Amino acid sequence: MKFSITIDRDEDGAWITSCPAIPGCHSQGATREEAVASIREAIALCLEVRAERGLPLTLETCQLEVAA
Repeated sequence: MKFSITIDRDEDGAWITSCPAIPGCHSQGATREEAVASIREAIALCLEVRAERGLPLTLETCQLEVAA
């Protein structure tokens, strides 16, 4: 499965990642590469737990255009 993720850097320099399609699926790392590897693992674990609990694996997401 393919997932979109967000990648951001916090004020302390840590890289923060999230998977918007999976509620509560977040991770972090000292480097961008570490954060991406961590979110990959977090996604797999979140999917496993959601399946065990009979929850939908993902939420519906879409892109929305907003004038800025």
